[in-house]
Amino acid sequence: MTEGTKPYQWQTSDEARQEERLYNQRADAREEWDRRHYGWALFAVVLLFMVGGFQIINGLIALFRSGIYQVGTSGLVVDVDYSTWGWVHIGLGALALLAAFGLVRGHMWARVLGVGLAMLSAIVYMGFVAAFPALSLVVITLDVLVVYSIIVHGGELKDADH
Repeated sequence: MTEGTKPYQWQTSDEARQEERLYNQRADAREEWDRRHYGWALFAVVLLFMVGGFQIINGLIALFRSGIYQVGTSGLVVDVDYSTWGWVHIGLGALALLAAFGLVRGHMWARVLGVGLAMLSAIVYMGFVAAFPALSLVVITLDVLVVYSIIVHGGELKDADH
């Protein structure tokens, strides 16, 4: 036996050692890939919480302080009063928060609900853009990012039911 070798140590060829190095590099690259996409999935959760919060706050403003909007109800795309808009926003916000909690757990129903709510939220804010343009554009942008991050990377939060 030579110095530094153990008895009964398996002899490996240079090719086998190279394959093992490549395998380890691929495993490290895969872990990095998963880590990056898991970040996008968590980004979707945080954005969904934010959008839900914005919806609820805007709904409460519409119910209790509708005088701060730039136009009256006749200036909106859809001719409804602000109390109706308020309840719509509060309902969407509550469902968005529910979907965000489900996404944290990795449930598939939360992914579907989150995408559907983000799309619906963007459409609702298009109708509300005349009343509050800056907030509407911010929430629509966040909704688009929510849809992207859930559809593309939502699977990184594994389904807790399995």
